[in-house]
Amino acid sequence: MSDSHDKGKAAQRPENEDDASARSSAENTQGSSSEKTKKLPPKMIESLMDLNPALKSELAAMDKDQAADTLSKLDISQLLTGLTVGGKNQKDMASYKFWQTQPVPSFDDQASKKASPQGPIKIINPDEVPKTPDALIEGFEWCTLDLTDPTELKELYELLNNHYVEDDNAMFRFSYSESFLHWALMSPGWKKEWHVGVRATKSRKLVASICGVPTELRVRGERIKVTEINFLCIHKKLRSKRLTPVLIKEITRRCYVNGIYQAIYTGGVILPTPVSSCRYYHRALDWLKLYEVGFSPLPHGSTKARQITKNHLPSTTATPGLRPMESKDIDAVFDLLERYMRRFDLNQAFNREEIDHWLVYKEQPGKEQVVWSYVVEDPNTHNITDFVSFYNLESTVIDHHKHDAVRAAYLYYYATETAFTDNSKALRERLQLLMNDALICAKKANFDVFNALTLHDNPMFLEKLKFGAGDGQLHFYLYNYRTAPVPGGINDKNLPDENKMGGVGVVML
Repeated sequence: MSDSHDKGKAAQRPENEDDASARSSAENTQGSSSEKTKKLPPKMIESLMDLNPALKSELAAMDKDQAADTLSKLDISQLLTGLTVGGKNQKDMASYKFWQTQPVPSFDDQASKKASPQGPIKIINPDEVPKTPDALIEGFEWCTLDLTDPTELKELYELLNNHYVEDDNAMFRFSYSESFLHWALMSPGWKKEWHVGVRATKSRKLVASICGVPTELRVRGERIKVTEINFLCIHKKLRSKRLTPVLIKEITRRCYVNGIYQAIYTGGVILPTPVSSCRYYHRALDWLKLYEVGFSPLPHGSTKARQITKNHLPSTTATPGLRPMESKDIDAVFDLLERYMRRFDLNQAFNREEIDHWLVYKEQPGKEQVVWSYVVEDPNTHNITDFVSFYNLESTVIDHHKHDAVRAAYLYYYATETAFTDNSKALRERLQLLMNDALICAKKANFDVFNALTLHDNPMFLEKLKFGAGDGQLHFYLYNYRTAPVPGGINDKNLPDENKMGGVGVVML
């Protein structure tokens, strides 16, 4: 029950979309995942297993035929991408011995031809839930973070900014502002006891964290209460102490005590077992800066001037009636988003209070803006026909002589009435117009790059609007809940595919 915190976000450098060789490795994986996995050379399979300890351990526990069958059933895009992202913490999170004890689907479930019924994997008896946490190793103790206390909020901010996700080359690290943490961890219904920390007993220093917020999901129409798990972070000097499983068990226990028995989390490595996998795409807004910090390559045969020109955006938006979202728009956006989200197998079931919290920016002294939301108001009827949003998550640029941060906008939730016309051409054109305007708005807000996954209806516009494929994959997991895999917007070539949409409709921070 963790986010595995290898999310592959800002640490990803887009592939060279102008270089044919950059595409060839993905294209070579076309065909059924079963056929291609069976044809992988033994040395490649061995390398893949070394990068994926959880999968390696499980296959080792099976007989030869069963292991081969399991391997053949795994999605090739899961095997070939997302495995090395965030390798700093991979070993601990991918401990199969731990996940074997948890109510999560095993890899063998995916290989089985017998469909399991959708629903909870384990029925939790509240009377059997421990009332106290497990003991920590000597010298450390549990704590509950009070994020209304500026001192403790700053402690979490400093822990994450110094020890959270960074890329394999130690060039970028997520930089969560205090305003972002307030927004992400104090949503409607938030519980203080779900903000879990570990302190060094003598120094009182915060050395680890794992946090959760309550929400509701719809999984193929079934509505369930879950905890959204995030910010699993351990001080670099303590990575060998095996704190991760203990943190996961403790946040699980605290959720059980509150009567919540399911969770959703994401990770950049494959654990038992993803319900879906999406790929990251990146759209340069300030290409030169991204090139200077090592985020974007200079394509073979191109020039800096050509890349700057290629990524140029208009100075003004083109959608009539586009304006910033206000509090008066909450009911209209709530109605539109609810209808739009029900089109996806896995989606977040918002309430009105959550729409207010997650989407409406309210200026406050001393607080940075975290989310940008825009609506399209029909000039004649004054009805809200569309809305789009993105949020800010900066990354620190480590040891760079010129730039200290990359400002990244992440596509958040959006919806359009055009989705209900059953006209895919009209929907594609509307989304391309709306998202191009979102890019322009982000550029005006001084963002350097605009990131998006292949979830929602994103495959309809990613390549058209010059998003480049990243080297990061984000895997979605459900804890103590089983359902058949849902599409992640990518095909067997690991490229956006409109025929693979309709699965993931939830955005994880």
